[in-house]
Amino acid sequence: DSARNGFSFKGIKDYLECYRSGKLTPSQVAKNIIAMLEDCDKSTPPLRAIVQWDQEQIMLMAEASTTRYRNKCTLSCLDGIPVCLKEEFKVVPYHHRVGTVYLGTQPETEDATVAKKLREAGAMIIGVSNMHELGTGTTGCNPNRYHKIPRNPYNPNHFTGGSSSGSAAAVAAGLCPVAIGTDGGGSVRIPASFCGVVGLKGTFGRISCHGSLPLSYSTVSVGPICTSVADAAIVYSILAGPDLLYPYGLKQPRATLSDMCAPDLKGLKLGVDWTVFKACDAEVLSVCEKAVKHLQSLGASVVEVSLPEMEEARVAHVICILSEMRDFLQPDFNKHFHEMNLETRASLALASQFTALDYIKANRQRTRSMRFLQEIFSTVNCILTPAVPCTAPRIYESDLLTGSSDMSFTVRSMRFMQLGNFTGIPGLVVPIGYSTAGFPISLQVMAKWWDEAVLLRIGLKLEQFCDQTKKPSIYYDILA
Repeated sequence: DSARNGFSFKGIKDYLECYRSGKLTPSQVAKNIIAMLEDCDKSTPPLRAIVQWDQEQIMLMAEASTTRYRNKCTLSCLDGIPVCLKEEFKVVPYHHRVGTVYLGTQPETEDATVAKKLREAGAMIIGVSNMHELGTGTTGCNPNRYHKIPRNPYNPNHFTGGSSSGSAAAVAAGLCPVAIGTDGGGSVRIPASFCGVVGLKGTFGRISCHGSLPLSYSTVSVGPICTSVADAAIVYSILAGPDLLYPYGLKQPRATLSDMCAPDLKGLKLGVDWTVFKACDAEVLSVCEKAVKHLQSLGASVVEVSLPEMEEARVAHVICILSEMRDFLQPDFNKHFHEMNLETRASLALASQFTALDYIKANRQRTRSMRFLQEIFSTVNCILTPAVPCTAPRIYESDLLTGSSDMSFTVRSMRFMQLGNFTGIPGLVVPIGYSTAGFPISLQVMAKWWDEAVLLRIGLKLEQFCDQTKKPSIYYDILA
């Protein structure tokens, strides 16, 4: 529980207090959400966070939850909590379009594992959220007819980040306190950072990817985007764990939240490679350095570490993710080339230039990078970096019509993200301040494999650093 002055996002706790006190029922909340979703679609420019929703479906889940609260037999602390899932997941009865115009021609009849777990926990799924077409970019720019460009709630003339663009926009705009995304090159953490909310990428295999399009099987992890670290911990504890339908996470250790609420950070060693850390805009660096000092003031010690071969790891990550996507999307590239956005075509065309030798060398680099990290994590508990080197980029008129393809921005925005995707370690981004223009800035914490608990412990303390949360310019107060 963190006491805040001024504006604060409404989180799981606020919803539960309303439900338990009888101030509001999930059914009343659902009606508010439906009204807000209608408003989002009509606003200028439209928010485009949720791209498919169904009034009847929302009300059915809400009414079932309202009955459970009345009978005092709720399913979990997500009962009645509004949630959305990235369009990359199969969610009944929506179309599994994955940001395209050609996939998901029929409504889905089977839920992805995460959707199933959320339903079993009693969550109210309010729809599926917008995403960068096939997850191939970091802006969220998707000009096709089903999606359009989601707007950053802090400034609608700027991008949300991608590829889990709609998920971050929905949470920052107050439509739901929880959204689920996938992250193969920063796709949860970049939009969470640009939209000023919390994003967690689990360890590779920690949360089941079954029922999401397997675009890149060796780099993608699933994770929640939430209004607070505590909420991310709740969602993580419900979604984490082995799934027989998803072999990569079968042998994982039990997910715990041990020591998450420890009063201080005494005994924790925070690793920082200052050369890597400083490769960002001056404004971002200034806020991030102060946040590191704040963690030190709570008893943690900062240890200088060296992250070797970062450039090699970044290139190898690109080779792995693009080669795997190109392999999986080969039939689509041949059959639906002219229905894809220009940027997607360019990315997949670039991917076709990599050879089997490149892919083999990239995976040798992965083994090296994982070994380096093993050594580093024997001396420190986590690694700190800024989340993204810059703040959310502007949307230009031409982006709305033809999309945007800016390779230098894509490469730059992923700078601090790729190590986590390449080696499978977990990462958490937490908003810690704003630029002079009012755009959110975040810090990233990465830990060793399966140690999400230490990320959440540090994340809770990072939240205390930001003394004031700025209200987004597009914000819906569902509980008002």
